[in-house]
Amino acid sequence: MKRVLIFGLLCFQLVLQAQSIDGRIVDSKDEPILGANIYLENTYDGTTSDEQGKFTFVSSKKGLQTLIVSYLGFATYRKSISVSQMKNLTIKLKESVNTLDAVELTAGAYQAGGKAKVTVLKPLDVVTTAGEAGDYISAINTLPGTQTVAEDGRLYVRGGEAGEVQTYIDGARVFKPYAAAANGVPTRGRFSPFLFDGFTFSTGGYSAEYGQALSSVLLLNTISYPTQNQTNINLMDLGVSLGHTIMKDSTSLSINAMYINLKPYQKLIPDKYVWHKVYNGGSGELVFRKKLKNGLLKVYGAYSNTNYDVSQDNINFENKIRTASDDKNVYVNTSYTGSLGDKSVLKVSASYSHNKTKIIRFATSLKEFENGAYFKANIKHQFSERFKLLSGVSYLQSDYATTTVSKFNNNITAAYTEGDLFLSKNIGFKFGLRAEHTAINDEFKLAPRLALAVKTAQNGQLALSYGNFYQLASNKILKYASNISNRKATHYIANYQYKKGKQLFIAEAYYKKYDDLLKYDTATFLPSSTYNQTGNGYAKGIDIFWRDGASIKNFEYWISYSYLDSKRDYKNYPAAATPNFTSKHNVSLVGKYWSSKLKSQIGFAYNFATGRPYNDRNASGFMQANTKNYNNVSFNWAYLISQQKILYFSVTNVFGFNNVYGYDYKNTPNINGTYAREAITPNVKRGVFIGYFWTISADKSSNQLKDL
Repeated sequence: MKRVLIFGLLCFQLVLQAQSIDGRIVDSKDEPILGANIYLENTYDGTTSDEQGKFTFVSSKKGLQTLIVSYLGFATYRKSISVSQMKNLTIKLKESVNTLDAVELTAGAYQAGGKAKVTVLKPLDVVTTAGEAGDYISAINTLPGTQTVAEDGRLYVRGGEAGEVQTYIDGARVFKPYAAAANGVPTRGRFSPFLFDGFTFSTGGYSAEYGQALSSVLLLNTISYPTQNQTNINLMDLGVSLGHTIMKDSTSLSINAMYINLKPYQKLIPDKYVWHKVYNGGSGELVFRKKLKNGLLKVYGAYSNTNYDVSQDNINFENKIRTASDDKNVYVNTSYTGSLGDKSVLKVSASYSHNKTKIIRFATSLKEFENGAYFKANIKHQFSERFKLLSGVSYLQSDYATTTVSKFNNNITAAYTEGDLFLSKNIGFKFGLRAEHTAINDEFKLAPRLALAVKTAQNGQLALSYGNFYQLASNKILKYASNISNRKATHYIANYQYKKGKQLFIAEAYYKKYDDLLKYDTATFLPSSTYNQTGNGYAKGIDIFWRDGASIKNFEYWISYSYLDSKRDYKNYPAAATPNFTSKHNVSLVGKYWSSKLKSQIGFAYNFATGRPYNDRNASGFMQANTKNYNNVSFNWAYLISQQKILYFSVTNVFGFNNVYGYDYKNTPNINGTYAREAITPNVKRGVFIGYFWTISADKSSNQLKDL
């Protein structure tokens, strides 16, 4: 009995020493929150709120303590005060800006893979889109905002030339993103899509982190870390490739090698050119990854060598023009991403590129050399859940020379800062500033970037963005005139986005204004040209994208449409006109269906573009005529022979449309005063791709179906 009495007295004493903690939990509208978790940090003392948002619990703790309140969808509340003051509290929780349904600052950007909340293309779409034969540039050309320039193969974005787009791998600049190709034969992206897990393609209004691009940036991200050892063996009608990935502890190494030779292919499907040496070459890529204590180190290296020798018709010459090319490229990229404490992330990237091209034309040999080095470092610090600040610097050094022009170099130094501020999960701002100095013309530029995004419904949001963008002229112009100023483009974008499950809708209106464009008085820019920078222009339009993977079982499709109105007064144009690489309307329809019964993935793609302008030398005016509309229907079929063996078949331009890209005219008229002309058409009417893909992996179930 005495022991019971002593125990009771001790419990009574503890109760007397314990202090009561109470209050009420509400949201921003003062509505009560039921089920919030309330507790003292590093203790078991706590409770949950009731239907009126009220809570109460006792604790024996004294003095300064940290009270924590957490609830799904809201930012965690933390406050350090004396326990004696934790009475009759009213705690207002703010909505979290990190939830899946929070607003995103994405105007002008299309993303694939990675950690993107809104993905317009999946990584596998790069190589499963019918007719694209594994070229990531071709797959991106099915997105709105791009122009169909099929004879070229590069990215043309919203009225801009291909040179107005810059490419980056893991944050580092790529100096030569395209492989060399003969005149009239579309080029391809230089890098294999199999080593990338996603990309961001910005059609405008992109981050202050990037510069020297008037129209767009393409950000490619290599796979962060593989999941198993694996070997891929690919046999194709264009050549062969081999890939192997090996993992050990915290280190992995991926190697890809490819050899292309079109000789067997062109015997099967001859084109209109005379090939003395068909397009052929080899390439190799390597990715080394090392997991460190606080981050990830990646080293990416690529080498490619392509060459050809071809004779082509030209209306101004009686005999065919013979052109030979030998192109060698080395690209090395190193990146590190790691944490600096709990709230800061450091990213450092660097790249080096060496390109040597030898071209023989009209029996004259020309060699071109280009070296480039790039370094960038930035820190992103999270001051709070609602405010993040990115600050960094970059440096670019490039050298250029030909056998006829002495070597010259240029460097570009830049500093930038950019903040993301969220007033709530429904309203967000992005504000940035880029300062850039180009040494070759001793020019300093400031480029502000702004964006606003507002949630309009549970699945929809509206975004606006504005920015100034600057870019130097190409090396082919700077080698003759180093004092040319940066060209300028100003972007205005309004974007609406709706996403629900496997359905995505994006509509975007834009206006782009060009200033300080180069004008000259010769057919091409020459040392003897008289030039100025009074050129200007504009591009305005609407882009629409719809992707649906929910309406029909095992079937996924997307539709993109672009309307473009663009004019420029630049180069040797006598007046403002629509450039010959633009078309007013562009449409892409892509579909993919998986049949378990047939063990097959079947896909199709339809591309349409209205006629492009050209200058009819037999009519008055300038750029006053248009080609006929462009049409292309492609088909592909991937058949699963066994779990790790796939047979793949693809045909481009199935119906054999006679597409015309423009016209070449005689330099002089005939006796009637008429200029004869010749249509610029594809080198081959249809393309056929056949491949056998074999995967060898530890799990004995992985295959390349997702990559085909």
